[in-house]
Amino acid sequence: MTSETDLTQSQLGERVLQFRSLRRMSLKELGEASGTTAGFLSQLERGLTNASIGVLRRIAAALGMTLADLFEEQPAGSPRLLRREVRPELPTNTGIHKFLISQRPLRHLEVYAGEFEPGASTGDEPYTHGDAQEILYVVAGEILVELDGEPYAMHQGDSIDYMSSLPHRLVNTGSQIAEVLWIVSPPTQHLT
Repeated sequence: MTSETDLTQSQLGERVLQFRSLRRMSLKELGEASGTTAGFLSQLERGLTNASIGVLRRIAAALGMTLADLFEEQPAGSPRLLRREVRPELPTNTGIHKFLISQRPLRHLEVYAGEFEPGASTGDEPYTHGDAQEILYVVAGEILVELDGEPYAMHQGDSIDYMSSLPHRLVNTGSQIAEVLWIVSPPTQHLT
């Protein structure tokens, strides 16, 4: 008969396997990224060995997640509903509300929703963040996007993609609130 400890060890190993598979990482790649070995990870995923908290932290970080994410009860890759009223809001400039709508721990991409009051901008100066592909989609309103000094007037339904390493800036040039979506892959550390 399986004990509760064995079941927990087995479930933890299964979660590591699920997230490693979702990220399309080999055992060797995860081992190198986490400072462990492919053999150790294989045993862990099959529930044949246990890992210290320190090792689990390194594995979680290599998978782009937190230690707590490894212990979530929800199956990896299962649908998750995020209601508008509970979306996490990020600090931004005056007149802008920016919300993270992609949920952890799936970290292939990040999606943000933004609301710009008339005249609001991401700042006076263009900014960069990482070297990811970024797609901006205008849900409603009018947005002027400056990419490396080039202006692009955008309206509802328009989209533009660019590298996040290219200096960029957004301004609501309309008289109504403008709504946008940013889709960034792979995720970058700091978005404004």
